[in-house]
Formats: sequence, C-alpha cells, structure tokens
Amino acid sequence: MSVSTAAIAQTVCAPLPVLGRDVTVPLVTGGEVTYAALDYAASAPALQRVWDDVAAYAPYYGSVHRGAGYLSQLSTDLFENARRTVAEFLDCRADDQLIFTRSTTDSLNLLAQALPADCQVFVFETEHHASLLPWKDARVTYLNAPRTPQQAVETLEKALAARDPYGPALVCVTGASNVTGELWPVRELAAAAHAHGARVVLDAAQLAPHHPVSVQDLDVDWVAFSGHKLYAPFGSGVLAGRADWLRAADPYLAGGGASRKVTRREDGGVDVEWHDSAARHEAGSPNVIGVHSIASACKALTEAGFDTLVAREQHLIEKVRQGLAEVPEVRVLSLFGDDAPRVGVISFVVEGWNSSHFAAALSAEYGIGVRDGLFCAHPLVRTLLGSDPQTQGECGAPEAAPGEKSLNAIRVSFGAGTPDEHVDRFVTAVKELVADGAKWQYRTEDGRCVPAV
Repeated sequence: MSVSTAAIAQTVCAPLPVLGRDVTVPLVTGGEVTYAALDYAASAPALQRVWDDVAAYAPYYGSVHRGAGYLSQLSTDLFENARRTVAEFLDCRADDQLIFTRSTTDSLNLLAQALPADCQVFVFETEHHASLLPWKDARVTYLNAPRTPQQAVETLEKALAARDPYGPALVCVTGASNVTGELWPVRELAAAAHAHGARVVLDAAQLAPHHPVSVQDLDVDWVAFSGHKLYAPFGSGVLAGRADWLRAADPYLAGGGASRKVTRREDGGVDVEWHDSAARHEAGSPNVIGVHSIASACKALTEAGFDTLVAREQHLIEKVRQGLAEVPEVRVLSLFGDDAPRVGVISFVVEGWNSSHFAAALSAEYGIGVRDGLFCAHPLVRTLLGSDPQTQGECGAPEAAPGEKSLNAIRVSFGAGTPDEHVDRFVTAVKELVADGAKWQYRTEDGRCVPAV
C-alpha cells in the first residue's frame, strides 16, 4: 500500500453497519464464532440503514400506480422518488429511462428483448453469464479473453471494424469482474464502440457497490445492476439508459401497468396501446419494497462518500493480497496482472486442495463464508484455470465429463460492511489450513463438501 493510501485508510470511518454483523455460528471443532461474511460478490448483507428505512415504510405499504387511497398515493410517490434517486446516483442523462427490474440478469434480458432487428452483439468471453447469455436472438460475436486493458480495447476495435457498418450493434462489457475483481477500461471501450457506430451496455453489478458509476462520464448507453449486491437484498434491479430502443420494443412483460389503453375489436380480438415511459417494461404490481431499498442504499453510499469507501476497501484488498502472497501454495487468479486496479473480489486456488474442500473447511472450522466453484462465469474461470486441474474424487470435487479437467476456485469478496477482523481471520485461516491441514474429516453430499458427522 502506498503511503498516501495508507494514510487515507487510517482516517476513514468504521465499516458501514450491516445486518448480521453480530451473528454467531457453530464450529465443528467446538464453540461459536462471529460469522465472517466474505461472499459479498454473490449477495451483500443489507445495510442497517436500508433495513431501518424499509421497516419505517412497511406500515404504509400500498399499491403503486393503482389506487386513490392515501397509502397508495404515498407508495406511488415513494416509488417515483426512488427512480429519481437512483437516476441521480447513476448520473443519468436528462432523457434517459430508468426501469426497475428484478436483477442484473433480468435487466440484460430485457435489453436483449428490445434489440432492433438484425442487431449485432459483441461480448467478451470473460463476462458473467448474466451478460454472456441473453443475446441468443441476435448475431453474437464472442471475443477472447484479453490479458491487458489495452488488449481488450484493441480486440473490440478489430471486431467492430470487421462488422457490417450499416446495422445496429451493441457491446456488452463488465465494469468489474466478478471473478478477479479487476476494473475494465469501460470509458475506452465505450469510445471504441461509439467510433464504430455501436452502443454499449455496462454490467455494473460488481462495480456499483464499490465505485461511483456515472453514465455520462463513462459515456455508456445503458447500465444494469442488482440491489442485492448493493446492500439492498429485496429482489430488485435497474436498467437505465437511452429510451429509443426501449420505447420501440414490445413490452418485456405484457400486462397491467404496461398498457395505456386496451379495446376490443369487432373480430373479437383486442388492440393495445402501450406506454412509452418506463412503465412499458414494468408490467404487474411493482416491488416497491425492493425499489425503496435500492434508493436507500444509493443514498447511504453517497452520504458515506465513495472516496472514503474506496480508500478503506483498498486497505482491505492489500491486507488480503499481502497475506495470500505469503503462502507459496496459493495462486491468485488474474487477467490483467498484479498491478491492475480492482474491487474487493479475489479468486484463488490452493495447491494440494480441491477448492470446495478448502471453502468447506473455512466455513466449518473458522466461521468464514466464501464462494467456491466457477462463479457463473465458466468460460473465464476455465481460461484462468486451464493449467490447474484438480483431483477428481476428492471431497467436493465437481464432476467433469470424461477427458475434461475438474476445475473450481475459491472466491473471497468484501465491501463497505466488512470489518478488519474478518479479513485478518481469513488470512490466518488460509495460512493454518495450508500449513496444518483440516482438523476435521469431510465428505461429499449432493455435490458439496460438508463436514463428516
């Protein structure tokens, strides 16, 4: 850590209060310990502020856009104020639409459904499945994993230069990898895309909880993220950006709320006039609790200040990376190298261990929750682990097809609610497990490694 970063980290406030910070869990070796939640990249704990705001609103819950009663009007105002709050959080353009969805996956599938006819889509194989898979009805070009940010830009420019220059095109890119935590050159990729007449959608699921996301500064056309990764776990997500493709597309879901007028025809059918606003793609009763929680989280992160949050997270990142570097058996996974800027997401493998076995021991013997597997980013993890097959038949080893390598990794992830003690305990646990082995016996049950009873 540089002197300036260290000095900043020393002055930042304590972790933001989150639910579950005092939960204790049993250890197989006896006793209990405060749970160390280090799987933020999957779902971050709810901020206490979010929980309190939701609890304060809950007695006033009512239908949104549907009723004349006081609680319905209050809930409608809450819902639309949340839309404005999130738009400000993302620094949206004045004419952008912000649609509330269920998750990043839902947002990107919505956009995929709204693509113009004959649209070409360009996506790196390094994407999370949420941004890798929705484009099945378009002409998709999958780009190989780059090994530097500059190579990512060059790869995209080459692919776009070879495309049909007259049709619509979309580039889908992540802001921060859910496997390596590395930041991608979003602004440069957007500039390359626009230079070739393509648009850009940013998967900000892993970026928004850790760094400010400005639609205007990054110059992206759309941004998608999930509430449950932004400390607001109530089942909502966001798609925000240019309105034209969204207004031209049929509603993502047909039903109440999306329709402005429905009339019967003489032949017995119905004619429908759809809304042009965000309501076009928000059919059904909206998740006002989820939407309110996202807005609350956006306010909390903004008020805490991203400069402060980033400085403290970098302090934790350095702790983890330095600790893992002291264990020769550990290999940290990376596309862009050790010096690449990153968020609090780090994946690694341990020589002599199946990753599922190692993660199970961290949980059962140390009360530490991490993730193991391929992290819904199979092509990327397989690329990173191509030379590191893990022994089949060991506890928790994932099944592999004949002739295929058995691969998985361990991911530790953290954020604004992580105390230093959790990170310190994790580093200590890794060193002890590598040096001394597990203290307990484990077996495979339903494909998972679990303590043997």
